[in-house]
Amino acid sequence: MTRPLIGLTSYHDTVSRGTWVDQDSAYLTYSYVAKVAAAGGIPLLIPPVHGADETWARDVLEGLDGLLLSGGDDVSAARYGQSPHPSAQEPNPQRDECELLLARVSRSLDLPMLGICRGIQVMAVEAGGELIQHLPDEYDVVDHPSGGGVFGSHPVQIEPGSVLHELLGPRVDVPTYHHQAVHRAPGYEIVARADDGVVEAMVDPVARWRVGVQWHPEEAADLRLFEAFVTAATGSRATG
Repeated sequence: MTRPLIGLTSYHDTVSRGTWVDQDSAYLTYSYVAKVAAAGGIPLLIPPVHGADETWARDVLEGLDGLLLSGGDDVSAARYGQSPHPSAQEPNPQRDECELLLARVSRSLDLPMLGICRGIQVMAVEAGGELIQHLPDEYDVVDHPSGGGVFGSHPVQIEPGSVLHELLGPRVDVPTYHHQAVHRAPGYEIVARADDGVVEAMVDPVARWRVGVQWHPEEAADLRLFEAFVTAATGSRATG
């Protein structure tokens, strides 16, 4: 069977490479690409574009077997009706708009999807939910690092009976780097939390395969989550 095509959302920003300084670029950390490929998928980057609408999102997704919403900067608080926290990163309206559209249309197409870090937050916001804008204001038990460019690690507890429990067991150590997290996500089931109670994973109970995780599985050696995602995407090309 042909390997599934997996779309990976990406950044739009300036990048410097040697003598080429501040080039307008679309890019993504390569660990996402490597993990999808190692799990048997064919990774394709989806850059954010100006003027995106639902027709654009449908055209993109109907050529794919699965969608990965990647990590990145904070979703604009205005997207869920709040004023930004002083610690919030500068919003990227173009990326927010494109990824919210992709999340919405992929749900209507029942396209297998994995959301990672920012990705789970996009899923929650698209569903009409909201985020905790700065975890240190509300939690102080588990370290969720968000500065210095170094991933931390902590365990998460996974709910019995969930797809993640079947894949990973009741408790697993995960790479982590974030200062925001899901507070509310209508229609999703929360299936994993850190020991301090922070939401670490959720699933759509009526979708074919739609999972969001707050941690960074692309930075771990464990391929099981990516393998399950790619397996779910195999032969699932959107058609309607």
